[in-house]
Amino acid sequence: MQNPIIVIGMGELGSVFARGCLKLGYPVQGVRREDSLQQMAQAIPNPQAVIVAVGEADIHSVMQNFPAAWAHDVVLIQNELLPRDWQASQIPRPTVISVWFEKKPGMDTKVVVPSPVYGKHSKLIFDAMATLDIPVVQLGSSEELLYELVRKNLYILTTNIAGLEVGGDVQTLAQSHPALMKSVASDVLDIQDWLTDHTNDRDQLMEGMLTAFDGDPAHKCMGRSAPARLKRALSFADEAGLMVPQLRKIAQAHL
Repeated sequence: MQNPIIVIGMGELGSVFARGCLKLGYPVQGVRREDSLQQMAQAIPNPQAVIVAVGEADIHSVMQNFPAAWAHDVVLIQNELLPRDWQASQIPRPTVISVWFEKKPGMDTKVVVPSPVYGKHSKLIFDAMATLDIPVVQLGSSEELLYELVRKNLYILTTNIAGLEVGGDVQTLAQSHPALMKSVASDVLDIQDWLTDHTNDRDQLMEGMLTAFDGDPAHKCMGRSAPARLKRALSFADEAGLMVPQLRKIAQAHL
């Protein structure tokens, strides 16, 4: 019998990862919000991997209370993740996947572009998603992972925040509102540079974002989380002393 895989958070995405692991032949133990991680770790001290599939709003509280026995086998899948998020926790070197597929209630999984993954359990995630025909790319370095995480953040924040202003889909944003898209993206990258303590390659990142646009041109810009994402971005900008004039202009009109 294979060691079980723990999935913390059995929502839409967590269920996708659980199904892929089950199809590989692993037993899967789901963890609900009301379950104690410490008690679960006592019962299952040596899992094959621990996939943390809670939403962005809950990830930091989960990481702060993470069982030490599981700390070296963590897989993180959240949006807006950066190295500073796990470096401040008890999880030293997680496997991280930048998820580029959607799963909503009542719909099948929809792939935008292949999802890059890096870390100890990269092959496990690659193999599990392959059972579901979800493409994953295994990265070779932490530098590649940093680019991919910033790229995803750029995509999410630019489309969500610009979407507060103009709505529509990503193709319309790029074709009909290029000046707005670029000004929002510039502000977002100012914040990402500060959060990563790194001068990110803006031309490469913009090209990467537009490649993702091509993967799903009809993807709606503004999700339900858009106002919260803008508020969070502005809180970082305030902490860093950044101007981010376009973000502040949008906030004045829509928050």
